[in-house]
Amino acid sequence: MASQHAPDFAAEFPILRRIDFFNHAGVAPISGRAAAAMHAFADQAAGLAYVQSGWYSRAREVKKFAARLIGAVDEAEIAFIPNTSFGLSLVAKGLRWAPGDNVVITGVEYPANRYPWEDLRKQSVEVIEAPQHADGRIEVEDIVEAITRRTRVVSISHVQYASGFRIDLKPIADMVHQAGGYLCVDAIQSLGAFPVDVESLGIDFLSADGHKWLLSPEGCGIFYCRADLAQVLHPNVVGWMNMVNASDYGNYQFEFQPDARRFEPGSYNIPGILGLGASLELLLEVGLDKVWARIEALTARLCAGLEAKGYGVFSPRDHADERSGIVVFSPPEKGLRATPPLHQIARDLEQRGIVIVVREGKLRASPHFYNTVEQIDRLVAALP
Repeated sequence: MASQHAPDFAAEFPILRRIDFFNHAGVAPISGRAAAAMHAFADQAAGLAYVQSGWYSRAREVKKFAARLIGAVDEAEIAFIPNTSFGLSLVAKGLRWAPGDNVVITGVEYPANRYPWEDLRKQSVEVIEAPQHADGRIEVEDIVEAITRRTRVVSISHVQYASGFRIDLKPIADMVHQAGGYLCVDAIQSLGAFPVDVESLGIDFLSADGHKWLLSPEGCGIFYCRADLAQVLHPNVVGWMNMVNASDYGNYQFEFQPDARRFEPGSYNIPGILGLGASLELLLEVGLDKVWARIEALTARLCAGLEAKGYGVFSPRDHADERSGIVVFSPPEKGLRATPPLHQIARDLEQRGIVIVVREGKLRASPHFYNTVEQIDRLVAALP
């Protein structure tokens, strides 16, 4: 690793002066410039309301940043959404389904990427689950083999929240496209941690809130819809703003916008968008390749420290393209009787200013690029 610290960006994260935070797969701290952007909004809103604000012009810029982040053609493929669940539901509710159609997911998805599809059972749509194996991996072949001629959607997390496993999306996209279906991706655990390119991966729809690796406030995220598919999805929430000529209020022209704006029914979450935009600028400024190189080095050091201390690392780490910023681990089996319960471990660490979490019966740490080697070492040393 070139530097143990991140001196050029440490000022962006005042949390570094207070705690060792390793839960970016949960709700992450916002960047310093995101906080500044939201403070500026509050000052403007209190003193001048919308007069000379330019907030909606800035929102268009933020869409351009998001398009750059994921390799979209342009901002016309990006819609702002309140959360990941909303974006996934745009697909589940927006497609036309027939009895006997099916959706392929995995059996270990975060609930946001399960319940929208389960809700389709009332339309006689089948939900097929691919398994997670004992080593934490999900075999691409299991998903590919589950795809049939009636598969309309494969919806999968790019990175699994409870294992940190990153799956190869391209062969899945190729197979579901061959079957005439679409690839929908929950990208909340990948965007902001490493480069994601929707075109090269074959992603048709993507949804992610900003409050994890994107270092942005909760309640504001992005939905990507491939340009030629925008009119395939019927908006499941209809309002004034997803219509053409939206600002011509008295012209009741019931016609949806032709691009991703059709999924934005009403007024924007402006402070959230301003915060998101500031953090996107930061990540693009650093460069996602450099962000990922730093995360990969920190997680490698963490895994080495855990294994030296006798902890078992559950997250698949053998193949570089299966790694993520998430490290899931368990205490040594030999010392299990003497080891405090997992939630007690997490609470004890938090009292010492070190934040990790418990997920699905294991401990989980998720450092970001601004964390330091010293913080990683303190975490390892503090574990019982």
